[in-house]
Amino acid sequence: MDKVYWRQGYYEQDSCGRLYQKITNDPASNFWVVKIKDIEIPIGIITFIKREYLDDYDIGFAFLNKYSKKGYALEASAAFLMDQIKNEGRSNIFAITTKANSDSIQLLEKLGMQFSKELDRENSSLQVYSLMTDKFLLNELTWQFFDVFTNADQREPDWENIYRICLPEVIIIRKHEDSSDIYNLSSFIEPRRAMLMDGTLTGFEERETFAETKIIGNIAQRHSKYQKEGYVNGVYFKGKGNKFFQFIRTDGCWKICSVIWEDE
Repeated sequence: MDKVYWRQGYYEQDSCGRLYQKITNDPASNFWVVKIKDIEIPIGIITFIKREYLDDYDIGFAFLNKYSKKGYALEASAAFLMDQIKNEGRSNIFAITTKANSDSIQLLEKLGMQFSKELDRENSSLQVYSLMTDKFLLNELTWQFFDVFTNADQREPDWENIYRICLPEVIIIRKHEDSSDIYNLSSFIEPRRAMLMDGTLTGFEERETFAETKIIGNIAQRHSKYQKEGYVNGVYFKGKGNKFFQFIRTDGCWKICSVIWEDE
């Protein structure tokens, strides 16, 4: 994770009130405190609870108001789920919320969770979401692709990661109105590495704003809308566009096999 991390079973202050008290008194409950890396400040918690009315554990989250809607909950929850899938072998994870909690529902859907059923429990009507493991893994691949080229906030791009998430034979295409630029990994990365490292392109960040993913067996496709901003030779710019990703599952892992994009 980039901005935050968690530590299991530890919390310095009862900032989340009744939820904190409830989970510490329940042996079927686990929780992790989420902190900002640079300043070691606790900002919220991730919970992992086995409830009697669900077949497996459910993930939950609670963050202090001043740190809400800043991406911390998404980043911490995604990293936690990845750990559970890859290191604990879990493929069946739930989440519960209420129909009125639109912020929670939006976050669960971003994580690749899908509405499963409605239950009447705990004096309220609960919406049960279940993790779509493949969609979650494709979300992670896509976010990592966008993140490779970020140098905002004095971050250094992780160039090696693109080799981990893409097939060696990946094809990357930029579409212009009347022409196309076609790249392999090396021809795509090198000019961008130079611009991001020599000061030509600074404060750059590109992020996904919309996604629609289709999975059929061991192949998948994703339409992403994106926004980007930064400084070229000190001059601020902002733009947006569309990307199409294609993925293939090989040796049990999803990889990016092609990317095509066009700026608007």
